[in-house]
Amino acid sequence: MGILDRLSRLVRANVNDMIDSAEDPEKMLNQILRDMESAIPQARGQVQEMIAQEKLMEADRDQAQKLALEWGNKAHRAVAAGKDDLAREALRRKRDNEQNAQLYTEQLATQEQVVVKLKDQLRQLDAKYQATLSKRDTLLARARAAKATEQVARTLTTFSPTDPSADLERMERKIRSREAKAAAMVEMGSETLDAQFMELDDPDIEAELALLKAGGGLDDGIEAELRALKVGDGAPSSPGV
Repeated sequence: MGILDRLSRLVRANVNDMIDSAEDPEKMLNQILRDMESAIPQARGQVQEMIAQEKLMEADRDQAQKLALEWGNKAHRAVAAGKDDLAREALRRKRDNEQNAQLYTEQLATQEQVVVKLKDQLRQLDAKYQATLSKRDTLLARARAAKATEQVARTLTTFSPTDPSADLERMERKIRSREAKAAAMVEMGSETLDAQFMELDDPDIEAELALLKAGGGLDDGIEAELRALKVGDGAPSSPGV
């Protein structure tokens, strides 16, 4: 295959694809109906014209047959009158009209066949128009439904080009991660508070606190120790002590 042939095929393919994409079913159906509406009167006019021609041929054939008959009668009369030359001319005229009648008969047969075919095509065209007209609403409804479905599918594809479950899983993992971080922060905060309260529960601190609550104090303890030291040294103890 030559390059020109391949280029020609490629151009035709692209043009046909553009035409298919640009075709609107509703507009095309209405245009088809309009074309059929205009074609039916034209076809009917052609059939009428062919029928008129058929009628003219019938009249011409009948006229030629009539003339042939008349010239035959004239030939008989000329022979009866002894006028052979006149009879010969009448016979020639009779033959010419018979030939014309034969030609008209042959043309008329052809014309009748053409008229029959045209009438049949006209009936088919009218029946196809009626069928298309009755199916137009159904076809338009189907076309509109298909267009709406296509638009919805295109919208969904544009809105979510990937599987939405993947996005959901990613969001779930992010939420779980945040929940884990929050739980860890709460746990760390609890441990810090526990350590603080454990310091408050120191035994030495508790003992001193109990002493304070009993009415003693750090000064009384020191004074008791001093008295003990003085007694140990032999010094008399104070009566008030």
